[in-house]
Amino acid sequence: MRRRFVTLDVFTKTRFAGNPLAVVLESDGLEKADMQAIAREFNLAETVFVMTPADQRNRAMLRIFTPAAELPFAGHPTVGTAVLLGCMSGYNLGAHELVLEETVGPVRCTVEAIGREHGRASFVLPRLPERTGESVTVQEAAAALSLKDDEIGFGVPSRWSAGVPVHFVPVRDLDAIGRASPAASFESVFGREGRAVVYLYCGATTEPGHHFHARMFAPGLGIREDPATGAAAAAFAGVVMETAHPVDGEHRFVIEQGYEMGRPSQIELGMTIEGGALTSATIGGGAIIVSDGHIEA
Repeated sequence: MRRRFVTLDVFTKTRFAGNPLAVVLESDGLEKADMQAIAREFNLAETVFVMTPADQRNRAMLRIFTPAAELPFAGHPTVGTAVLLGCMSGYNLGAHELVLEETVGPVRCTVEAIGREHGRASFVLPRLPERTGESVTVQEAAAALSLKDDEIGFGVPSRWSAGVPVHFVPVRDLDAIGRASPAASFESVFGREGRAVVYLYCGATTEPGHHFHARMFAPGLGIREDPATGAAAAAFAGVVMETAHPVDGEHRFVIEQGYEMGRPSQIELGMTIEGGALTSATIGGGAIIVSDGHIEA
């Protein structure tokens, strides 16, 4: 059967930057094995399959695959698909809301199509971040990332999840984070309690006005390095709460990622703090259509 697909670059306003995404439309009837094979064929960090929602009040059901596995939730597929559906609905609607059904649960999005081929979207985290599993030691993290112990800086590694468990490793500066690379011990150190997904971050940034610089490695998922990782940025809200202790009110942070790959991305993390607790968080950014075609599947 011929099915339409669209590719987009996400967390950017510019083509050939950000994180590439493939979205396969009209995916009803595909088996899981079929979707996994198509995701391997595209060989992007994630491929989304758009299906008829279980609840007709919602816009669509999404299944999200890396080249190696299905994910219950992911940020750049959510933002990119929301922008695509917004563009397909018409760019004269202004900002409006839609709900996407994902394995993690319903995800409420706000989307604005700025033109026929690009727009912006944000979504409310369907699950607030929580600590999960055991953290690795500074020494283990440094060795697994080809760094020295004193290059793990201004904090200690931790593991959080807002749908996808992620190891967070603070790195001393831009020089160190730029040299980081998965070593032979990477999977054994970070994969003790599931898939090894590792998010490195530091407070120094490449561009002014940004708040954090990040890199993400998940070779076991078929992602040697990811240009922009919304699910990790979502869980990162827990790290920010624990380390920065933001005061009550609304906060906005811009996380830059993908610069070492030549695919600069900007992820916007919004946090609402009430009574010293995180009560809500959002992930947002831009997306732009790159290609439009058909696949036989």
